[in-house]
Amino acid sequence: MYISDKNKQLNTYDAIVIGSGISGGWAAMELCKKGMKTLLLERGRDVKHIVDYPTATLNPWDFKAGLNNTMKDREIDPVQSTAYSPADKHFYVSDAEHPYIQEKPFNWYRGYQVGGRSLTWGRQCYRLSDLDFEANHQDGFGVDWPIRYKDLEQWYSYAESFIGVSGNRENLKQLPDGEFLTPMELNCIEKHLGDSIRKHDEHRLLTIARVANLTRGWDHRGPCQNRNLCNRGCPFGGYFSSNSSTIPAAMATGNLTLRPFSIVTEILFDEQQQKAKGVRVIDTLSNEVYEFYAKIVFVNASTIATAGLLLNSVSSRFPDGFGNGSGQLGHNLMDHHSSAGAYGVHEGYTEQYYKGRRPCGFLIPRYRNLQHDKSLDFKRGYNIQGHGERQEWMDKAQSIDGFGEDFKAQLTTPGPWTIWMAGWGECLPYFDNKVSLDNSRKDKWGQPLLKIDFSFRENEHKMMTDIQHTCGEMFEKAGFKNIDTFNYNKPGGSTIHEMGTARMGHDPKTSVLNKFNQMHEAKNVFITDGSCMTSSACQNPSLTYMALTARASQFAYEQLKKGDL
Repeated sequence: MYISDKNKQLNTYDAIVIGSGISGGWAAMELCKKGMKTLLLERGRDVKHIVDYPTATLNPWDFKAGLNNTMKDREIDPVQSTAYSPADKHFYVSDAEHPYIQEKPFNWYRGYQVGGRSLTWGRQCYRLSDLDFEANHQDGFGVDWPIRYKDLEQWYSYAESFIGVSGNRENLKQLPDGEFLTPMELNCIEKHLGDSIRKHDEHRLLTIARVANLTRGWDHRGPCQNRNLCNRGCPFGGYFSSNSSTIPAAMATGNLTLRPFSIVTEILFDEQQQKAKGVRVIDTLSNEVYEFYAKIVFVNASTIATAGLLLNSVSSRFPDGFGNGSGQLGHNLMDHHSSAGAYGVHEGYTEQYYKGRRPCGFLIPRYRNLQHDKSLDFKRGYNIQGHGERQEWMDKAQSIDGFGEDFKAQLTTPGPWTIWMAGWGECLPYFDNKVSLDNSRKDKWGQPLLKIDFSFRENEHKMMTDIQHTCGEMFEKAGFKNIDTFNYNKPGGSTIHEMGTARMGHDPKTSVLNKFNQMHEAKNVFITDGSCMTSSACQNPSLTYMALTARASQFAYEQLKKGDL
């Protein structure tokens, strides 16, 4: 491919960031704030804050079929339609247009637009602790993390202070406190369960979730309006997204060039310099191919797509994928499981109700294997996430028959208090849980389809059984009735916490990245999305991606200034 010197100069930046989701938006903002001319590449369309949230203020009756998906939706999008509704469908890809290969059932939810899945994320923000960073080293499963909590602590604070996280300080070693805004409030049934848990087990507690929803105005955003319509995009900026926060901040520096409709197909390797020189891109509007060049490249395409891009970037130096001398690239794929839990009904507090909505539930932080309990038959642990509410008409409609005035009266009378809760559990990094390419099958742009081969194993299934048992036990001790312990047996990918396909580690022979998220074999390439994770812990991971990205951006900038990149 011939590129004239003039075009090469026009297409050259200080930094290129691939992907505009949570970690990509952070990388772009950090690099732009340091004065670096940065190109942010996004394969999907542009989504501008506020103006591109078409359903943000619509009522359920404004949609043709209410908030119900149609048979056609389920046929065309068998995976995505299990997550979207007509209210937020426009923030999900079409399965028919963007196929992938499931060696075993795996739900790969995607949002191809500026902002990516930061528009639809769960907003739960929890720090990892040394219980998590030391886990691989302690039990010998996977490779050791090259960092500890002290390496990331200040960056967690930095990220929290920018995005705004509401929450309660609990002084727990396994779940470090952060920089919190005023927490949301528990309702009466959640307080009741929390009091019972405290009474019966000194190692457990129930607290309000820590979420990136603002309880007061913050950096020209918010506060949260408690509408519970976050997945549609928030015109108030009441929760953190790339669109409302990092990308506008990057734009304000004058250093950002945002290029949507740009699929990065390859990272280009300079054999003489032994580092990346840029990327090759297909413009999805014109189908033309372009090359862009930069001193450093941040890869933030999301765990599975990042692995696919690197595996597709082959050269004489990297015949098995960019930076894949270890043979670990694409392997060790993880996702939290969240299938097991319990539901219970409480007959008390009938005189109490609540006003309005709340964009989060509660959290029971990890209480298993804090001291490597030998009585348990599984490694690592889980936290419990849930919420309490009065039964509503939709809940009661499933068990009440009738019609007319009496039927309406029964439906519109609040039912008893209930709580649903489930465990978010750690998944071990299995080498043969992996992403690979099928070069015999191509997408509409001629790129090989991604194959995902993933399953939960015995350790995760034993943990799910324990979750059912402990949740049921906590309900029983708190006086709940009609307790139903469940396991939905959802396939991998369902928690949307994919991690681990380009893991960090000390040794280039067993890992792809070093302790600064810098590729061992190409020093000017940094990866800070979920693929960098060495273990999954059980906490929702997005806050850790943000902290790692801010830290890696600072390191890259300093290395560049010293002339080491």
